[in-house]
Amino acid sequence: MTYQFSASPHVRSSNSTKKIMLNVCLALLPATIAGIVFFGYLAILNVLVSVIFAVGSEIVYRLIMGEKFKDIVKSLDYTSLVTGLIIALIIPANWHLYIPALASIFAIIVTKMLFGGTGQNFVNPAAAGRIFAFISFTTLLNTFPAPTIGAINPTVITGATSLQSFLEHGDSLSTIDLLLGTGVAGCIGETCKVAILIGAIYLAIRKIIKIWLPLLSILFAGLTTYMLNDFNLNIILPAILSGGLIFGAFFMATDYVTNPTTTAGNVIFFIFFGILTSLLRHFTGYETASFVILLMNVLVPLIDKIPFRKPFGYQKPKKEVK
Repeated sequence: MTYQFSASPHVRSSNSTKKIMLNVCLALLPATIAGIVFFGYLAILNVLVSVIFAVGSEIVYRLIMGEKFKDIVKSLDYTSLVTGLIIALIIPANWHLYIPALASIFAIIVTKMLFGGTGQNFVNPAAAGRIFAFISFTTLLNTFPAPTIGAINPTVITGATSLQSFLEHGDSLSTIDLLLGTGVAGCIGETCKVAILIGAIYLAIRKIIKIWLPLLSILFAGLTTYMLNDFNLNIILPAILSGGLIFGAFFMATDYVTNPTTTAGNVIFFIFFGILTSLLRHFTGYETASFVILLMNVLVPLIDKIPFRKPFGYQKPKKEVK
């Protein structure tokens, strides 16, 4: 008899990695379509380049390691496809195409494959790829195109992102603009919050994510910003609708592999994700969601060591009767 071992998490379910990843791709479609509508062909090129280089990196790596191409194609689980798509959606549309290409290669080769492939990575590959691009190309950090709705060939107009505008001008931003993504510069898939929420609701309906966990992050990010800004209630909505907080909470922080293994651990993970994102935004002036996701990923082994669970067979000691 032979035994087959695989990476955690170990769950008895009709779901497979392929099914889950395909559902995530479907959930990302609204944000992808919104990004294409806003940013035109630039968004399409970024998505194609990111996805091709992400999936291609895994195939090339496995070929180098001696696997047969036919076997690789059969066993692809679409995790690299999701990683490439997310990387495309969390960068600006006007960045040179070699940036999403390099970010995808770094995410797949360095963060995923070198640690053993799917289920073995200890940090979120897409977040790592975004940070790699952020650190490597700092001169491009402040060049974000403004959305041109319905344009096939938009004129690239650089400007402050919704988050930068929020940090500079507080609650002067329109809530409707922030929800729809109109009139605010930003990353391809992070501008239209309505599209992100549609995808998140789909994942919740398909039981891919527990939607209350990302909502905890968003709630605590809003409360933290509220306290940092002299308890101004008008600041909460612009704070949570600006930048990549909502996208990161629903599509990156919910990664099964890099999350704690207990419900209580996940509560700690998502609460601190929201609090730290708000704090670092406030004191650095930059979007820090990807950095915080990586930080929390690194802390997951420590969170998992907190004894939330009672030992098997544990019985509460009976009080002695005097």
